[in-house]
Amino acid sequence: MSGKEKPHSAEYFGEARDFWWNADFMALMAGRWQLSRARSILDAGCGIGHWGRSLSPFLSPDAALTGVDREPAWVEKAAAIAQDKGLARFRYLRGDANALPFDDAQFDLVTCQTLLIHVPDPRATLREFMRVLKPGGLMVLSEPNNLAGSLVRDSSNFDGDIGALTDAVRLQALCERGKAALGRGNNSVGDLLPGLLHGTGLEDIQAYLSDKATLTLPHQSTPGQAAALAETGDWLARDIWCWEKAETESYFRAGGGDPAEFAKLWDNVMDRQRASFRAAKEERLSAVAAGLQYLISGRKPAA
Repeated sequence: MSGKEKPHSAEYFGEARDFWWNADFMALMAGRWQLSRARSILDAGCGIGHWGRSLSPFLSPDAALTGVDREPAWVEKAAAIAQDKGLARFRYLRGDANALPFDDAQFDLVTCQTLLIHVPDPRATLREFMRVLKPGGLMVLSEPNNLAGSLVRDSSNFDGDIGALTDAVRLQALCERGKAALGRGNNSVGDLLPGLLHGTGLEDIQAYLSDKATLTLPHQSTPGQAAALAETGDWLARDIWCWEKAETESYFRAGGGDPAEFAKLWDNVMDRQRASFRAAKEERLSAVAAGLQYLISGRKPAA
């Protein structure tokens, strides 16, 4: 990594990510997955460890979690946070999710959160997960359909121009297609995961949706709402939508978008984002920010 390059996913590892999950929903899923039975857990593409820490209250006291990420800065930060939170059973290593540094059949649970939206070939990644998973072990994938979020409106734009709404959807759909065409992963790969798990040979495949929504109301402030607002303000100040402008344009072109149209579509989504942010700062916004965050799981055959 050069001095000018940012670590991957840097825009998405802020405080707002600490509020992605409702604790009671995670407790429900832990029971469905029987997480307390797992003694060895792999968190692939762990970033700074958000997902592993979300699971930690539901793991057995003698369970050990290993996080792997290709970015040294994230590995170092994840280890520091784990130490600060007293998670001595958590360790973090640098490694590639497509070539994991482990022997076959090492883990009771292999899991990831928003990793597969970044890999060029999710089938290959899942085969590598399958390799290090023990027979009878569980694979859990937390991946989204991000395109659905482009249809969510709020009080600042609910009665706005339908063309602006459909333009926002089209921009994101073309960018997602282009990102995949460039080998950077598809941001809505969650839609495909049940079939991919079935093709990998997993059994007892199950699919659920997160119940999390970020509520915004006038004259109401919660830690999650404040973190989301701060994140939006930071992105607007640096001209970021889902991605920075130059990156967005590269995806748009690769997805078959008309280069002459990009500026109009970009201004549209940024204007919508600024209007929502301005309404929130003026305490006149009501919104329910939500998306499709899937939880897809399956078990490796015991025999």
